[in-house]
Parts: sequence; C-alpha cells; structure tokens
Amino acid sequence: MNDQPVITLDDDTIAQVRQDVQPHWGPLGWVTYKRTYARFLDEEHRTEDWEETVKRVVEGNINLDPRLHDIDPNAVSEDDRKIVDGLQDEAKRLYSLIYGLSATPSGRNLWVSGTDYQRRHGDSLNNCWFVAIRPQPYGKSALVPDYLEAKQPAVSMPFAFMFDQLMKGGGVGFSVTRDNTSRIPAVARTTDLTIVIDGANGSAEESRASGAVDRDEWLAQRKASGTDSARSPFFSTIPDTREGWVLALAAVIDAHFGYFNGDGSSLVLDASDIRPRGARIHGFGGTASGAAPLIEMLRDVNETLNASLGRGLSAVDATDIGNLIGKAVVAGNVRRSAELALGDWDDEGFVTMKQDQTKLYHHRWASNNSVAVSGDPEQYERIADAIRTNGEPGIVDLDLSRHYGRLADGRSETSDAHAEGTNPCGEITLENGEPCNLFEVFPNIAEQQGWDLNEAFSLAARYTKRVTFGSYDWEVSRNVIERNRRIGISISGIQDWFLTRFGHRVVVGTDENGRPRYDQNAVTVMNGLYQAVVDADKRYSAELGCSPSLKHTTVKPSGTVSKLAGVSEGMHFHYAPYLIQRIRFQEDDPLLPALKACGYTIEPDVYTKHTMCVEFPVRAANADAKDFASAGSVSAREQLATQAFLQTYWADNAVSCTVTFRDEEKPSLPAVLSQYAGSIKSTSMLPYTGSGFKQAPKEPISKAQYEEILARISGDAQEVFARMNGNTDLKDLELVNQTDCAGGACPVR
Repeated sequence: MNDQPVITLDDDTIAQVRQDVQPHWGPLGWVTYKRTYARFLDEEHRTEDWEETVKRVVEGNINLDPRLHDIDPNAVSEDDRKIVDGLQDEAKRLYSLIYGLSATPSGRNLWVSGTDYQRRHGDSLNNCWFVAIRPQPYGKSALVPDYLEAKQPAVSMPFAFMFDQLMKGGGVGFSVTRDNTSRIPAVARTTDLTIVIDGANGSAEESRASGAVDRDEWLAQRKASGTDSARSPFFSTIPDTREGWVLALAAVIDAHFGYFNGDGSSLVLDASDIRPRGARIHGFGGTASGAAPLIEMLRDVNETLNASLGRGLSAVDATDIGNLIGKAVVAGNVRRSAELALGDWDDEGFVTMKQDQTKLYHHRWASNNSVAVSGDPEQYERIADAIRTNGEPGIVDLDLSRHYGRLADGRSETSDAHAEGTNPCGEITLENGEPCNLFEVFPNIAEQQGWDLNEAFSLAARYTKRVTFGSYDWEVSRNVIERNRRIGISISGIQDWFLTRFGHRVVVGTDENGRPRYDQNAVTVMNGLYQAVVDADKRYSAELGCSPSLKHTTVKPSGTVSKLAGVSEGMHFHYAPYLIQRIRFQEDDPLLPALKACGYTIEPDVYTKHTMCVEFPVRAANADAKDFASAGSVSAREQLATQAFLQTYWADNAVSCTVTFRDEEKPSLPAVLSQYAGSIKSTSMLPYTGSGFKQAPKEPISKAQYEEILARISGDAQEVFARMNGNTDLKDLELVNQTDCAGGACPVR
C-alpha cells in the first residue's frame, strides 16, 4: 500500500496556469480567502498564497483515487502508467478550474484537503452530517467507550457522533422525531457529577467559574472523609484530545442509563490535562478554548438528564442536549457549530421551544429547527402561521426526498428510501451517519473563462467521488458512504447566470392555473448539465469498480465560498443591487492596516468588544439590467417557483433556499407555501430586514452611494498587505461571524 502522494503539480504547470488565468476575486474575495482558508506554513512563517492553497487542495483530492494506493512507484506497470498519466492531466485541469474561481470544492476542502489531518480523518472533508437520536452501537469506530461492547446500542452514541463531527468542523443535522426518541429508554437514575481541575492549569479560574472544583481541595476532602484514593470505576481523567472530550460526554450520558458496571450515581471527571485557552491546536488548526466550555456543557447535560428521571427523553430534551454540545464547540475556537434539529410538525413543545427566551439565549440558538412534513398543504399552512411570527420552523418533506430525485424523473420507490433527514442547510437528504459531499460550479464565471460547462461539471463529479474514498472514523458512516457514494454538485451564482445566459429570470410568467412558466432554454440547459454529471459519475465509477452514486446534484446556499468569486449565493437573489457588506475582524488583525491604507471604512463594532467592523461596497452582477431582482424586491412566490424549477430539472438531492418575505406578504404565506407542497424537499423562510439595525451585515445603498464609497478606495488590499506585512502570521486569527452558507447555518471550516 502506497501512502505517499503519487500525483503532484510541478512548478512549470502552476506558472503556466497563473500566466493564462486570473482568479475571479469578488469585492471581498481575497480578504475572505486570506482570513479563512489560507493555512499557516510553519517552516516559512507565513500563510499560504492562493496558488499554494489550490495546489494543496487538488493534490490532496486527486491522490484519494483508490487505484493509486496499490501502485509501487519503483515498479509502475503500463496499465498503472495510463492511470497515473490520466490523473496527472486531470489534476492540471482541476487546478486551472479552481485557481480561476470558475468552481471550487466546499470550504471544508479548501481548508483541510491535502493536510495530514485530512489523511488521518477523511470525515474532515465533508461539510455536514446527519444522525438519528436513538440508541445505536458505536461499532468498529475510532471512539468506543471502554464500558461498552462495540455492538451494544447506547444512548450516548448519536450525541458522541454529533460532538465529534462538530469538533472536526462539520455541521450536523439530527432527528428528534417520535420514531427516534421513543426508542430511548427512561432515564434510570440521577448522577452526581463532579469535575475537578488542578489549580496550576492555565484555565483553572475560568473552569471553577463554570462549576469545576479545585482538585487538591477535593482530594483533601476525600482523605478527611476516609476515602483517600481518587481512582474508582467512576473516576476518569479527560485526555487533552478531541476523543477525550467526546468520551467524557458519553460517560455523563450513559451514567444515567445503566451502562456502567456500578450504579452510575456518582461520576468524577478530571479536566486538569486540558490545555488552556489560547494554546495552539496543531492538527485541525486554530486555538484551544480551555476546559471551561466543556465543563459547563457536561454539567448542563447532566442537569438535563437528572430532570428527566423516570421518563424517556422528549424531542425538546434531546434538542437541548444537542444545542448544549453546539454551544461548547463554538466557545473560543475556530469552529462554527452548525446544527439542524428535525422534529414532528405536530409536536407543539418542539415547535415552540425557542419561545422560552431564557433558554433561547443560553443555548437554544445553536440550531435551526425544522419539521418533517408529508406534503399535505394543510400542514404547510399551519407551519406558515409559525413562520410569520418566528421565522421558524423550516420544512423538510421526507416522503418527497425518499421517493424522488429530480421531480422531472418521476417517483421511484427506491430513489432514497432510507433517508431520514438533512444536513443543516437542507440541500442534501441523508441517511443515519451519512455526510454531504459538496462541490460548486460558478457557470457565469466558467463561461467567461472559456470553460465547456459539461467538462467543468464532470471534473466536479470526479472530485466528489474521490472524497467518498477517504478514511472515515465511524463505522456507521463508512457503511453508508460505501453503499451510497452520494455526491452533491452544486451551482452557485445562479441568478447572475440566468440573466447573463438567458437575458431574464427563469420564471417568465404563470399559466391559467397560476402555475409558474419557465424559460424553456433554461430547462434544456439544466437537463443537459444534469446528464453530464450523471454520465461522468457512471464512467468514473466503472473505472474505480464501485457503484454509481445514489444521487448527484444539489444547490447549496453558499456564503463564504460565493464571496471568493463575488457571485450571488446559491439560488438566492442578491440582497440588493448595491450594498455595503460588513465583515468583522479582531482588533489586532494584521489585515486591518492594509484595508485602512486602501481607504475602507473601519470602525469599532458596536456589539462586541475588541472587534472592528469593515465596510466593503458591493455591486451585484447585472445590477442595472432590466430584469434584475433582489431579495428585497422579488416575491416569495417567485423564489419558491425558482426553487421548484431547480428541484425539477437540476437537483436530485435537494435545493437549499431561505425564502425572504416582506411584511405585506405575510398574510399570503400559508397559501403561497401550500401551493408548493410536493414540489420542494426543504425550505426555510425569513423576513427581509433591509437595514433595520446598526452595522447590519448587509445594508442596501443607492448606486450613487456605491460610487461615492468606491471612489474613496484606492489600491489593491492584496498588494498593500504583502508590501506592509510580508505575509504576516495569521495562524491564530479568524473571521468573526462568517459562515460557509448564506443563512448562517454551516461552518466556515
């Protein structure tokens, strides 16, 4: 087995691409890249440049081709040489495609592909995951508590899976429907949880404030009481690793359900070995949060379970535990916790759980909540009433997801029969333990740069197929990935492309029954591109000797990645034709002086200390076109019609869409939403806020204001930064409040 990269990109290839292709940076593109995806190069004491990032990403992916693993570099056969030469050529084309920003893999891949961490943890290449909250066995996984047999179902397993994937940077959707929570046994006992920490730990004071006790004082008390041994079946030192944190959570949960040899009524955990806040994390990257967030989370989870004594966990209880996990992951680290909780549409407690303001601000903010529906228009109407008030819940039609790919291809009983939920952004329906595996093409830019779109989408399909051959930590994931090989090839900048390619938006009117009419050229093009992806997958699957992918296409919401290329986010309409986009930075970020020198407006953030707010003027593509529409002007009905178009002719997975609505549209939402029952697999709705609060992330402005602001900006931030800083060390800094998805659901990394 060859573990060394076989395919590499030489300097001449990279130099040729850089000569022929210019990256299509958006107004915020290079700044967003540098702060989010450029990894620190220890030996050179600087961060990557774009050409280096793309090289790392492409080489990391192309070498996942399983045929390369068995090639002996010292004895390459003729057949092996054909494989290597073909992949070498493919790597060059991929490099050109991504370098020019005609397409990109997901933000997860931009951050971690080609690293040692990715080679050890294939999970890290996937944006998001789904898990059903019911007792499950850990199986042959990297994590199995020592008090459990691998095949023994445990209540802790789905929560441990969630915690593990969130800490590896992926988002997690989870199902708390009755079908799942009803399988959780009643809480058998309360547990007295004690967490101790050595006073010499750099986060000891913060940890004690979160509920830990001083270890020396605790040991002295035990000795005084005649119990001088700290070691017992229920004493455990938490290792300073991701796995250690996960197993600590599992122990707290399982203590309540009789999985221990004893009664589980008393549990002591020692957090002394956990590195302090600010220490560097060498594997994943970024800085440590210290023990305090973990301690707070473990204590809160324990209290939640103690309060459930004698009964099973409700959807609200299970969601609370998931939210507490997400809150701990967010605290003080480079990771973003992205969660979607999926409950029953008629579970009143679940639907209204965010109305408890105290718990909302404490932890219930950590998930977007959606409900499973069956396509009944009456269900949609009832849900729309809640959406008008709260903007939640979102909607997931599981029956449609299980039995349809593209709607144009008709119903199939085996299309996706075992799907149980979605990723947090809703663009991929998933089975238990399954990840989403994404790549997006910007067709408007690709065509400007001379790409045949069929080739661009074929390269995307092959890239994601290779991701399914990564090394996955959890048995449940390995099994479902091998069975489904699911991929998600997305289109972004869709509204830009429609206006440029077809001269107008895709919805061109309605028929006599009020149903949308679509541009037929767009229908033909979408059908052709979909077939190009499917055909590319079939050919590559035959080469690899694996099954074709269960599903292939999607529309992800995009967000951070779309900012790189400066395109509209997924299928969403631009927020406004002209706007100010505000990005928040830590006050000591070395990019700030360069941005100030270029004339960007920078001011202290009014909401967060030690944070600066930078204003970037943005003009939407085709902003002055006759048929241009923005999120502030297009109707909710047209947005849903556009989503239905993409679900019908492009996405065999799903289409992520956050429909914006104006105040005057609220009365019609139930009727509008119910009209599309059976045509959309998942959606969410939010009121259009415009510029209603200080330092809004996006603020619509006039064309004259845009030109005035633009006139004050001079110089290129990339060039000025390099001249001023010489690629200053950015390893421990991060974008503040930036996400990989338009609606803020998915993680940056």
